[in-house]
Amino acid sequence: MDSRSLVMHQAMLADRVRLRAYDRALAHAVRPGDTVLDVGAGLLALGMMALRHGAAHVYAVEGDPVTAAVAARIADDNGLSGKLTVLHGDARTVELPTRVDVIVAELMGNIGPEEEMPEILAAVARRSLAPGGRVVPQRLTTTLTAIEFDGEGWGLWSGDALGYRLDAVQEYSEPAAHLHFFQREPRALSAPVPIGDSNLGASAHGVTAAARKLRITRPGTLHAVMGSFTATLAPGVTLSNFPSYPGCNWGVWIWPLRHTAVEAGDVLRARVLVPENVRVATDWRLECGISRRGAS
Repeated sequence: MDSRSLVMHQAMLADRVRLRAYDRALAHAVRPGDTVLDVGAGLLALGMMALRHGAAHVYAVEGDPVTAAVAARIADDNGLSGKLTVLHGDARTVELPTRVDVIVAELMGNIGPEEEMPEILAAVARRSLAPGGRVVPQRLTTTLTAIEFDGEGWGLWSGDALGYRLDAVQEYSEPAAHLHFFQREPRALSAPVPIGDSNLGASAHGVTAAARKLRITRPGTLHAVMGSFTATLAPGVTLSNFPSYPGCNWGVWIWPLRHTAVEAGDVLRARVLVPENVRVATDWRLECGISRRGAS
């Protein structure tokens, strides 16, 4: 297992809020004797949770061959060979001996559908989910918000940062997404506006290509547009990457803009352009423009 994969799994397994939320959701979804399919199983945290909540058998499907081999060793080391089967392959095409009662996955990218969770789970559910089966998470909502940074991130590249003019940097940024972990929470200049809202397992809809209107609700300096998500794992159980929580292993994506003074009532029209077959949001582009309050 390479160091990047190892660090990623370390961060996810150390994210106690995330794991507690999935544990609560699986306690709600899994019934004694259920068969569970863990999509993108990694190192089996969710599959082993499902067993703890009464699953009779878990099929853990992992696409990376090295991770799948490590997962199989973990299953053997924990005496789970009769209850948990590790399969290397694509969950959309893997052959299971039976339909399953529950599908669980943690395929949220830092902007929600970045890892194609809506598309993947819709395909897996059509092929493998029994009638009346449950999917965890149940829903994934992705939003855009106009923000002003609090003296960090893209907000540093201004005309009065650290006593110097640093705004020349604004001339050299591409309109592509940047991954950001906030040190201080930004000021939201608009309400969050959904660009994707999927019932997982049923809807294959990720991010809409249609433009959205972000209505400015407070005056300030527009620095960027932020993409974030909320996943509803089960009734009353949600995870979101904004506002983030201590130990959260998700960042947000921001699209940096030329710093622009805005007033309440201005409208930012924004559209995310997702190239076909491109999952990583660093290649997603943002088109936007401002309509001023009172302008004809």
